Amino acid sequence: MFFVDTLEIEGLGNHSHLAGGTRSAVVVDPPRDIEQVIAAAARRGVRIVLVAETHLHNDYVTGGLELARVTGARYLVPTGASVAFARTPVADGDRFPVDEHLVLRAIATPGHTPHHTSYVLEEDGRAVAAFTGGSLLIGAVGRPDLVEPRLTERLARAQHASARRLADELDDEVPVLPTHGFGSFCSSAQTERNATTIGQERRTNGALTQDVDTFVAELLAALDDVPAYYAHMGPANAAGPAPVDLTPPRPADAEEIAARLAAGEWVVDLRGRVAFARGHVAGSFNFEGDGKLATYLAWLIPWGKPVTLLAETPEQIADAQRELARVGIDRPAAAATGEAAGWVRAGEQLASFPRARFADLAAVRERGERVVVLDVRRDAERAGGFVDGSVHIPVHELPGRIGEVPDGVVWVHCAGGMRAAIAASLLDAAGRDVVAVDDGFDAATTAGLTLPRPDGTDRTTGTE
Repeated sequence: MFFVDTLEIEGLGNHSHLAGGTRSAVVVDPPRDIEQVIAAAARRGVRIVLVAETHLHNDYVTGGLELARVTGARYLVPTGASVAFARTPVADGDRFPVDEHLVLRAIATPGHTPHHTSYVLEEDGRAVAAFTGGSLLIGAVGRPDLVEPRLTERLARAQHASARRLADELDDEVPVLPTHGFGSFCSSAQTERNATTIGQERRTNGALTQDVDTFVAELLAALDDVPAYYAHMGPANAAGPAPVDLTPPRPADAEEIAARLAAGEWVVDLRGRVAFARGHVAGSFNFEGDGKLATYLAWLIPWGKPVTLLAETPEQIADAQRELARVGIDRPAAAATGEAAGWVRAGEQLASFPRARFADLAAVRERGERVVVLDVRRDAERAGGFVDGSVHIPVHELPGRIGEVPDGVVWVHCAGGMRAAIAASLLDAAGRDVVAVDDGFDAATTAGLTLPRPDGTDRTTGTE
């Protein structure tokens, strides 16, 4: 008998997989914090004998090298990946024993990267699971534009061929277990389905239902911005990541917090957006600890900038530290916990700004008040409709474009409130009067604020 356990790395929209038999197992695409993988193996009572990477990851720092070192497992890395450490190079068709009756077979599936490799778990020669990494995903494929712009179309065509090879070689009932899932920016499209099979993908996945030219044209047209921190992940993984250090950061008092702000460092408040808007350290930024912390903080922060974390509890600091280590932000400069009032010096006041709904914005406009409406969603989101007369600056571009926001009180919104809270904190820190719209975008339509455009253009600026 075999088992497959999927470990969800929720903040990044990724999954790692532990698969094996009664005595030993393989881990596919492990996260950097390997303790949870080791704990999962311990619960199964198995020894990790193989650690397999489907590709050099562009969206997170792998724990594969360290996991292989700690467990003594063979470290499988595609032969075409250029790395600076010893590993077992994997070529198309290679087979590796996992447990009695279980073998891991490599299938070259270029497209997400030139060297991408999928792995099929076989029991007595019968495929029972396909670990597809960034190749065939649930209703999509991995992006082909993360390696080199000149290779994008070629890799898109390779994705089509790789997906079809998997479908040709595997039976309909074989589970498809990708690494990239809902919320991952490595996916070319988003779906909230969390399980699939070759048969389901054969019926619904564009790579398997469309001809190559149609598939490539639609895939390339749908590609959105790439998180800036991705540029640092591939080189880190190729060099061989160091073991992660999750010991608690040094505690900071109000004086140190003020000094770090004065030095231009980032002070990040992990509390929920309601609490932050009510009262926060002036100049601090709000990245909610239970949101997509790693993705958006790593995307916006100047790479290498020291960061101090603020939260209500040490546990929240520890959770954030773990998430950030997954994307290469290894050691917070300092941290503080407790009540926000304890984070400011004696005689200083907490800053605050109001929150509102789209109905409130409609009422303000009805009264004839002139306000700036700032849309911080991505281009693809705005193409489906936007608030009439709004200014558009995606949140990941806002730090470098705050000077473009027109004068006046800024009502900032996104699709649900999380990114608006980040943007509101950036604007507030820059001295702007801001109102954070904490509402779902559907409410903007209900309030009569939206202006859909079939071509996705903005009536006021002529751009998405």
